[in-house]
Amino acid sequence: MLKPFVYMLLTAMAMPTLAAQDTLSLPADARIDVQVIDRVTLDRASSERNDVLLRPVSRTQSTAAHHLPEYCLITARAQLTEERVRLTTESVTCIEPEGSQPHIYSGELSAAAYEREGGFGLDVCQESQEGQCSRAVIVPDHTFQLSLGRALQIDAQRNPSAEINQRRMQAETGNPQETNSESGD
Repeated sequence: MLKPFVYMLLTAMAMPTLAAQDTLSLPADARIDVQVIDRVTLDRASSERNDVLLRPVSRTQSTAAHHLPEYCLITARAQLTEERVRLTTESVTCIEPEGSQPHIYSGELSAAAYEREGGFGLDVCQESQEGQCSRAVIVPDHTFQLSLGRALQIDAQRNPSAEINQRRMQAETGNPQETNSESGD
């Protein structure tokens, strides 16, 4: 009599773990280490960039408590301010390649850049005029942190490539099983 209850309880406890694999989540105020992909130069004539691309630092090189999957692309805006560069994020797209069907996550990311020691904005000013930064450069090996303004919850998206590969493998093995898209799930 107790065995069915224990099995049911263990199954229920395992369900959130399974669901968590299909959701990319980080708590509000989480900090993640990132770097720019390409060199970003801002000056008085061109003090803003809306197309800055970031990538997470590998887990082995990161000092942050939270991490994104290794294969992520973050879009951001950079603006030259009086003494620093203010950088805010717009979106994130990640691919988690674990398992036979990689998960794809894409959504809004609300975060601001901080230096690793905690200072708001990036301390990358190379030239100053009249007490204000007149030229700043962010280089790809400069690691800084993004602090999330709100919690991140992105559900895995449909992966058409994985579905095509699954159908191809089924056709090669002669084992026609229904896929999620065919069954209406």
